[in-house]
Amino acid sequence: MSSIVAMKEERGTGQPAFGQVAREHQGMMLVYARTLLGDETRAREVVQEALVSAWKGMERFDVTRDVGAWLRGIVRNKWKDVCRRDGRKLEFGDEDLEYLESRMVVFVARPAVFDDLADCREKLPEEMGEVVQLSYDDGMKSEAVAEKLGIAAATVRKRLERARGLLRDCLEGIRG
Repeated sequence: MSSIVAMKEERGTGQPAFGQVAREHQGMMLVYARTLLGDETRAREVVQEALVSAWKGMERFDVTRDVGAWLRGIVRNKWKDVCRRDGRKLEFGDEDLEYLESRMVVFVARPAVFDDLADCREKLPEEMGEVVQLSYDDGMKSEAVAEKLGIAAATVRKRLERARGLLRDCLEGIRG
């Protein structure tokens, strides 16, 4: 029995089944929301709102559909709501969203990629790891990272370029 079917059967009594679905998909949802929003805090808020919507709308979920795609759709709709609320133009068109969705399938099919990426990040030289942390995890722009580290913005961008190459090579080595 799929976790979503169990979740629906336990709807009246069991948040544990929904909790399991949320845990299984939360990382993927967060990556997707962060890609759309470009901000960790707002992405977490959107994922939280999406999970609440999923909980409330689970009776309407078609169990023959992919639960991950359903949850990503809710995240996408919540992102659109945020853009409308903030008066922001949607930064991604339908074609861009389809591309992002197709890339997310890779992560859904191989969720351990996040663990592999964390392992690869630990292997980065310290100066590259620091730039990756500040740029991607903390969402700082190159100029702000440069100022914080006391280096040139061009050096930040070069370190990021090299770090991405090392991470790509490391992940390809793991995947074989």
